[in-house]
Amino acid sequence: MYSRLARAALLFCLVAGLAVLFARPVTVFAQQERPPAPVTVVTLHKQAVTVTARLPGRVVASGVAEVRPQVAGIIIERLFEEGSRVKEGDVLYRIDPATYEAQVAAAEAAVSQAQVALDAATRDAERISALSSRNVVSAQSVDDAVSKRETAAAALQVAKAQLLAAEINLDRTAIKAQLTGSIGRTLTTQGALVTAGQAEPLSVIRQLDPVYVDVTQSAAELIRWRRNGARQEGNTTVRLTLADRQAYEHTGELTAAEPHVDEQTGVVLLRLQFPNPDELLLPGMYVQVELPQGVVEDIILAPQGAVSRDRRGNPVAMIVNAENKVEQRELTVLGDRGADWIVSGGLEEGDRLIVEGFQKIGVGASVQPEENAAEETQMEETQN
Repeated sequence: MYSRLARAALLFCLVAGLAVLFARPVTVFAQQERPPAPVTVVTLHKQAVTVTARLPGRVVASGVAEVRPQVAGIIIERLFEEGSRVKEGDVLYRIDPATYEAQVAAAEAAVSQAQVALDAATRDAERISALSSRNVVSAQSVDDAVSKRETAAAALQVAKAQLLAAEINLDRTAIKAQLTGSIGRTLTTQGALVTAGQAEPLSVIRQLDPVYVDVTQSAAELIRWRRNGARQEGNTTVRLTLADRQAYEHTGELTAAEPHVDEQTGVVLLRLQFPNPDELLLPGMYVQVELPQGVVEDIILAPQGAVSRDRRGNPVAMIVNAENKVEQRELTVLGDRGADWIVSGGLEEGDRLIVEGFQKIGVGASVQPEENAAEETQMEETQN
């Protein structure tokens, strides 16, 4: 009995306590509204931008001549310093000329012999012709004399040709430079036997001023620039960055583009020409080229620090709308130019792009924008 009364009393107390609790006025502490977070913005403007592509390339000599013998013989002399500069026509090597001098002497003797035979045949033809006018000899004798004279004349021409060939071979014993440029190390030595048409060159001459730079560009990238409205304006000036990441002091020019796409790599070969008065650029050197792709209209330059990536890897940026609230935009980026991204979609004229203060904001948050004067001045200068 007592237990039943105790439980009833306990239940009554619990109900009474709850009634008192709910009857008491509840004070709601409204969270104090935070002031808008300050952010730094730049106002964007559309402009025409000359887009460039950074492409890898290799330096190529504008002229290459492999020094090879055109006659066989023993090298008796080398007449140049390795690594020096040579001019076209300079004698580089000498081959023992004794054999070829003997051939020239024999050819000269053959020319003399043929000349004597021609003179004799000419006199005979003249004598028989005189007799023929008095009907002393037959017409057959006249024809034979004329034939002998013509044969002797032809033999003389053959002898002269053989003499010319012997003189050419003798002249070729002095191996001369066929190009003005820098000559490398010698690949043969004095006393070595060389032959005409051998595969191994004696040395190599390279013309280093000017030089070519061959670069490759993806055909897909080239098409992308064209589809995004890039137009050519005849600007073929290009700049070069060397392996030490320093800019080359001379500008170059696009001289040729191979009108063919490599089936295996899908790239187009471009050839650039650069002056090289100090011979700083050497064949085979790796370089990077800033190549203009054309001019694209209605483009916005967005600072790279204001662009991030979403979870899918797409470029996005935060802007402040007319109500001073944060919006996120997905961008279409064509490439980079200096410290800016070249944006063709996602940003409009007059948009206020957030460049500082990302840590305290989110999409839809109210912000207090403040214009970045330095960025605005830089964008105006770029536009001008």
